[in-house]
Amino acid sequence: MQRDELLALLTPEAMTLLDDAPPVESAGDALALVTRLRAAGGSADVVAAVVTQAKLRRRASAKFGPFAERMLFTDAGLQQATRLQVAAHHANRFRQAGAVSVADLGCGIGADSMAFASLGLEVTAFDVDEVTAAIAAHNLAPFPNAQVRHDRAEEVDLDAFDALWFDPARRTTNGGSTARHFDPADWSPSLDFVFAAGRERPTGIKLGPGIDHAYLPEDAETQWVSSNGDLVEATVWMHGTARAGIRRSALVISRHGTAELTTVEDVRDADVAALGAVLYEPDAAIIRARLIGDLARSLEASMISESIAWMTAEHFTPTPFASAFSVREVLPLHASSLKGELRKRGIGVLEIKKRGVDIDPAEFRRKLSLKGDASAVLILTRIGDKRVAILADRLS
Repeated sequence: MQRDELLALLTPEAMTLLDDAPPVESAGDALALVTRLRAAGGSADVVAAVVTQAKLRRRASAKFGPFAERMLFTDAGLQQATRLQVAAHHANRFRQAGAVSVADLGCGIGADSMAFASLGLEVTAFDVDEVTAAIAAHNLAPFPNAQVRHDRAEEVDLDAFDALWFDPARRTTNGGSTARHFDPADWSPSLDFVFAAGRERPTGIKLGPGIDHAYLPEDAETQWVSSNGDLVEATVWMHGTARAGIRRSALVISRHGTAELTTVEDVRDADVAALGAVLYEPDAAIIRARLIGDLARSLEASMISESIAWMTAEHFTPTPFASAFSVREVLPLHASSLKGELRKRGIGVLEIKKRGVDIDPAEFRRKLSLKGDASAVLILTRIGDKRVAILADRLS
């Protein structure tokens, strides 16, 4: 969002039109809203701003629920914003650490700051981008214990706060194009700056879940988080927010609640064994935290291959840390032969999963020409050096 777009939006006229706008779920809905607003005398820039926000609010409901109905967004800010459930977890960490005031450095549209403020913390949110800071100020307006400043993290007096929350920017935008930075020294603020600050006071640092373990400090806790099946972040907790005796952890958040697996040291992988009656697909947080070995041993399971993060066992044990499948049979991984085998079984509804093979599931599905009313799961993978297709059913 550009500055002139924001100015067009932050007017009584535009905000009234936005609050009265119906949900925009399709291109047809957007066209109808444009037509209606233009007929009512809305200027082109105001109508464009209102329709854009109506679209973003609809998308944002998945992350923020009913809170999205009064919030403002940028497209990039919504993509990068912390989900409500995860932000609540961040806030609770600071409350447990005894923090009273927290600086949100790189606040984006203010999702984490909203959670901090809702738990009674005194929040000062900072963002280097003027438009983003203004959006955050709108979103935090209902909280008297929150304020927003347009400033760089490196220029903030960090000693003024009990605790720090960092979300380093890993992308820069210039002239409408976005560049991603892979070197942590190029992030804003840099990872070295963030880690140095975190050794002074309770600190949380939100990072991408694919962060190289080599960058992570030994004297901190790193927690990988998945939310409703999506791996969303790796968070480094330092000083008072880190828990004693925990170096890595995986937090799985779902509609059933939360579950966590932790370790104090590197975890040895499980042994490889022959395919059993059950297959487990570990949650991505477990995989990234490198806790597969501990999970396998808790399920009396083994790996199907040294380089593939799937496990097998003879008996099913329910777990929040993995999806489970009952193995029907193992078939050759050839589309032509599989097409015939699936036809014989009347399987027309097929979930295709892959691991360890270079196959496009959508293209592979077209080759199968599925017909029938029966359903199944087809797992395309390797057992040892052999490419196989495992016909299976999901277990609850």
